[in-house]
Parts: sequence; structure tokens; C-alpha cells
Amino acid sequence: EIYTLSLHDALPIYPARAALPLRPPDGKISAMTNPLRYRMAIAVLALIAALVALYLHLWKLGLVGTLNCTSGGGCEVAMLSPWSWFLGLDVALIGVLGYGAILGVALWGSQPDRAWSRGPTLALLALIVPAVLFTIRLKWAEWVVLGTFCPWCFESTVSIAICLLLALMD
Repeated sequence: EIYTLSLHDALPIYPARAALPLRPPDGKISAMTNPLRYRMAIAVLALIAALVALYLHLWKLGLVGTLNCTSGGGCEVAMLSPWSWFLGLDVALIGVLGYGAILGVALWGSQPDRAWSRGPTLALLALIVPAVLFTIRLKWAEWVVLGTFCPWCFESTVSIAICLLLALMD
């Protein structure tokens, strides 16, 4: 007789998951069971933020018209400052790639057979935590150094903060 042990069996059960059964009594997992709803919400937020970042990146490349922003031009100030580049890359492009990765992992983790798997949660946290730290750096530059406000940038800040809360609740 052959016995197999999965990585899932070897990992400790976290308190948030301790009350959850490994499988529901009927064997079916609803699309809105915990933690799938958190991952789905993260996917929606990441999609919206990725589209906003894409819009900002395309504006910077000159591929879209005027930048719709506040009357004070806060977006232009932020987008054209040296702070809008990091290691030679446009920060908006970094946002597109980062939110795209978060979206992909959230969708992958939203599959019913991964409902109680810790892998998607850990992968999401591995992407979201550095993004939050990077966002703090950008907000400091925008508000303190540049003394401006960009509503598009603020949308990204709110999105990544909510993604972090949802990933921690997951």
C-alpha cells in the first residue's frame, strides 16, 4: 500500500482556518465561500487598479489624450516628476505589471479546489506587502516632497490597502 503526504498536510492550520472544514459536508464548494470571496474581491480591485495604471502609462507615452485630473494639475506634477520613475522604469508600468500579477494570483486562488489552500494567500501577500511599501514611498513623495494630489494615484493607494486587508482576512 502506498501512502502520500501533500504539502497541505504538512503545513500548520492557522487560527483563521481552524474553524473551516477541509471540505463542506456535501463535497461542493460554493463560489462565495470563505476565502474565495476575499480573493475574488482582490481580483476585482487589482483589475481596476491595473486599468488605471495602464491609462497613466499610456498617457506618459503620449498614446492617449489629455490626462483627466484635478484642476490644479496634481496628476501632471506627479507623473512628470523624477519620482514617477524607479530604477529606470515608469512607476505606472510597474503598477500595470504588479496589479496584473496580483490579478493572476487572485484568479488562480479563486478556483474552488484551492478554497482552503494557503498557497494563494501566501503568494498574494508576497506581492501585496512590497506593493504597499512601495505605495507608501510614492505617497510620501507625492504629498510631502511634491506637495500635490493625484486622484488616480490615490485610487491605487486605496486599492492596494484594501487588497492587503482582504489578503490578511483570507
